[in-house]
Amino acid sequence: MMKSRRVLVLLILAVLSFLLIHFHLLPCSNNAPMEEKPSPVHILILSSWRSGSSFTGQIFSQHPSVFYLMEPAWHVWVKMYQNSAEVLHMAVRDLVRSVFLCDMSVFDAYMSTQKKKSDLFQWETSRALCSPPACDLFSRSDIITAGNCRKICGKYPFSKVEEACKTYSHVAVKEVRFFDLKVLYPLLTDPSLNLKIIHLVRDPRAVFRSRENTMADLKRDSNIVVGSQRTKGEMGPYNTMQVICKSHVEIYKAGSQAIPSFLKDRYLLVRYEDIARDPLARAAQMYRFAELHFTPELKKWVHNITHGKGQGAQAFDIGSRDALRVSQAWRKTLPFQKIAKVQNVCKDAMDLLGYRLVQSEEEQKNMSLDLLFAQNSS
Repeated sequence: MMKSRRVLVLLILAVLSFLLIHFHLLPCSNNAPMEEKPSPVHILILSSWRSGSSFTGQIFSQHPSVFYLMEPAWHVWVKMYQNSAEVLHMAVRDLVRSVFLCDMSVFDAYMSTQKKKSDLFQWETSRALCSPPACDLFSRSDIITAGNCRKICGKYPFSKVEEACKTYSHVAVKEVRFFDLKVLYPLLTDPSLNLKIIHLVRDPRAVFRSRENTMADLKRDSNIVVGSQRTKGEMGPYNTMQVICKSHVEIYKAGSQAIPSFLKDRYLLVRYEDIARDPLARAAQMYRFAELHFTPELKKWVHNITHGKGQGAQAFDIGSRDALRVSQAWRKTLPFQKIAKVQNVCKDAMDLLGYRLVQSEEEQKNMSLDLLFAQNSS
């Protein structure tokens, strides 16, 4: 009797084991693998101040598949402003990596422990922070202006930033605080990242003219770039431009001329003037590079925001404007004496990036738009 009970118990255990394997373990076997979530695509818009980067960032921010942050490294530079840009490179890189991985605890080192979502620099320029789950008052498919977002979405806790980030297929960051592409090599070889770099440049003469109009806003950043002593006096603005132009040359050379294998198909140079001349074509090019679909709603938005009447005079202003006219405003407002100085300190960048030098005041007045670009430029 005892023996038969023992056999019965063993039989029951055998049946239970079979059922457990069949219904629980089998779906995880090689014969029936679980569906994996696609790895996020990480996009770094790499540029410098007053180069059209805020608008270019919005091309990505307004896409419903993109979580976007504008210049998160601003917090690093504000907290550690007594250091040089080179010294801060590593801290900036580490912060950007954490953002790409949706680990927002990295901001704890630079912000108050009582921080809110609205304490994040230019948070309202991120459509993702103005729609669910970061804000419940807009739809994720809406085109959302910073002004509307700022009014009604600032009350949410900082934890919503990380929560929102984790729900997107693409994470995009616009940053102006990298001066060397080699600093980013560890991110490009990081197996946890799928990083693509869009290197946005603009005619140095246009950048110089725009920087003159926003000099007070850029004072701290300029001090970090070249040191406070070299920003003073008549040559101060030109010293800053020289460093910026040199960095663009080095980034371009590293990204396109001596390409390491890990950079293949992951670096794209874009000139702001080309965006202004043909916004839809360039937006489509950047979307293809970033593996994003260009929706009809976004095509309409890109057209409207680049064919308005605005002047684009305010720092970080991304309202509707006549983009082509704004991109060329320096030709009528910048004295030739200043043009010549900018061309002198930025000649290598202008030659390499396809901007033609203006040789005289007369030529400045009469040169057509097409002649401002070198013959071999795209």
